[in-house]
Amino acid sequence: MVTIDAALVRWSTDEAERAGRPLLVLLHGVGSHEGDLIGLAPYLPRDLAIASLRAPLPHGDGHSWYPLALPGSPEPGPVDEAAEAVLAWVDSLGDAHPSVALLGFSQGGSLTLQLLRHAPERFAWAAVLAGFVVPDDSEATSRRDAELARVRPDVFWGRGDVDAVIPLDAVQRTADWLAAHADVEETVYPGLAHGISQEELDDLNAFISRVTNPLAGLDPDTLDSDTRDTGTDVAAADRDAPDRAAAPAPAAPTATAPATNPDAPDAPATTDDPAVR
Repeated sequence: MVTIDAALVRWSTDEAERAGRPLLVLLHGVGSHEGDLIGLAPYLPRDLAIASLRAPLPHGDGHSWYPLALPGSPEPGPVDEAAEAVLAWVDSLGDAHPSVALLGFSQGGSLTLQLLRHAPERFAWAAVLAGFVVPDDSEATSRRDAELARVRPDVFWGRGDVDAVIPLDAVQRTADWLAAHADVEETVYPGLAHGISQEELDDLNAFISRVTNPLAGLDPDTLDSDTRDTGTDVAAADRDAPDRAAAPAPAAPTATAPATNPDAPDAPATTDDPAVR
């Protein structure tokens, strides 16, 4: 049985400031750690309480959510165990947060979709960056998928068109599965390898604004002054904070600037590393 070590969770805010705020759970890639994706916090809406979890299994200098297997096609049992561990950690928070959302990169993205399978009504929305859905035709998963298709949660799926880490068959499987089970916003970024770009973060923020604020995107002139949408607000970054992913600088956005590497924390995600499975 695997568990999430609550003492190792990296938060974007102090404990006194978390209660009552929507929670966003970050799930890193294989070989990485809880200090990686938390570097994205300054680029996401500042009203969120963001928690970055450490995967329970050791992998090289980092950690993984489940053992590696055929690229893009892990054994579903260990993925289910990891999903149950994350759900147990979320449940341990009680009612401290009015809603919970998920953001996973690569292997963490596959776990994000597995969590939606396990608890489709538990999460307000989800974001999968350079991730994939785990193949599983078991009867139990078929029942879960049927329930997920009924709920159809909002999912943002972003990926690069030169990502050499996630196999093409896993990409096509994920595209078909998401279309059948979620309200998906899929965007492919030209020239982006296995990483995260500033353009993708901008699109993610627009997605969050749309799914969390029903007034987002409406003509401001049609709204009352008390309900006028001011758009997504991104927190100012502490550029010198240690152990953060090398996120793109807002002042010079680029569609190809990498932000995270799931297999070599704090290094650009531009290599064709086959370790993400």
